[in-house]
Amino acid sequence: MTTHHPIAIIGAGLGGLTLARVLHVNGVEAAVFDLDTSPNARTQGGMLDIHVESGQAALRAAGLHDEFRAIVHPGGEALRILDRHAVVHHEESDDGDGGRPEVARGDLRDLLLGSLPEGTVRWGAKVTGAHRLGGGRHEVVLADGTAFTTDLLIGADGAWSKVRPLVSAAEPAYEGVSFVEVHLNDAERRHPASAALVGGGMFFALGAGKGFLAHYDAAGSLHVYVALKTAENWIATLDFGDTAAAKTALLDHFEGWDAGLRALITDADGELTPRPIHALPIGHRWDRVPGVTLLGDAAHLMSPFAGEGANLAMLDGAELGLALAANPGDVEAALGTYEAALFPRSAAAAAESAESLALCFTEDSPKPLLDQFASYR
Repeated sequence: MTTHHPIAIIGAGLGGLTLARVLHVNGVEAAVFDLDTSPNARTQGGMLDIHVESGQAALRAAGLHDEFRAIVHPGGEALRILDRHAVVHHEESDDGDGGRPEVARGDLRDLLLGSLPEGTVRWGAKVTGAHRLGGGRHEVVLADGTAFTTDLLIGADGAWSKVRPLVSAAEPAYEGVSFVEVHLNDAERRHPASAALVGGGMFFALGAGKGFLAHYDAAGSLHVYVALKTAENWIATLDFGDTAAAKTALLDHFEGWDAGLRALITDADGELTPRPIHALPIGHRWDRVPGVTLLGDAAHLMSPFAGEGANLAMLDGAELGLALAANPGDVEAALGTYEAALFPRSAAAAAESAESLALCFTEDSPKPLLDQFASYR
């Protein structure tokens, strides 16, 4: 017998969990399905700055803002911008105003998971496809061959969403920039020079079409993205199975850069991880399709250069949950209300992200980024 769920959320990321939590506090049950085999199947990434108007608003709707404040990373709102010679051109301290406090993604996910009734998330449930049954109902098929039906299907399953094709033919496109993720573990003790260079908050060191983005993570390690404006197939030319060779190939792109900046590559611990940057079209939207919608990266994948991805995913989840709670028995009214706010909000953020990415990788970088910060003053 096929199991039926009135509301099915695909993806136990921050957006999907925020939705489940907001529904729960409003007395609405939902089932969450995630492809990971357990909550600890993989690391959850680095630090996030959680914005007052989006991520923090979502946490207030979820009744978790006080708990969130307890896991904030002190000092994480500091900022430092350098050039290729490691000259500091702009620096801001963390003034403690809490407007965009930093928190470890894993800690935030654990907070949301712990706020849900046991069994809400079905782990090891990899979705392979979904199709319409009529009347707004859908059937979802899992990799183990089982299936379930639902009255409301919500794709919170990220960049390569299996739910998105139900509403849109859009696919993520390469944005012209690739990251290589590296870590310098136990930085203050093992990599003190790099720790001093990066500082306590967000760090940019930029030159013509390339650079380093870094911050401390919750474990005291430096979380570094080596960024290059390059062809999409460049990643395939590196052998990431041979860490030494990959480091050498990466260093070739930073010939003439300050030795302290190059050390963020040479001294990196463990494997190097490629992260090509993709985005959905700016202004991505879809016509109202009964019984299904999207949130987070599934709806509006964008580059990380506006710092909005996680914040918007959580706000999406909170607003969708509130709309459903406010329209009991009328899913389509709730989805219409939600999408009417979602589309313009995500279009504006995606445009900002694209502009910021271009700003960081000009031939005269970091000057345009510095000019932007100067304009704020």
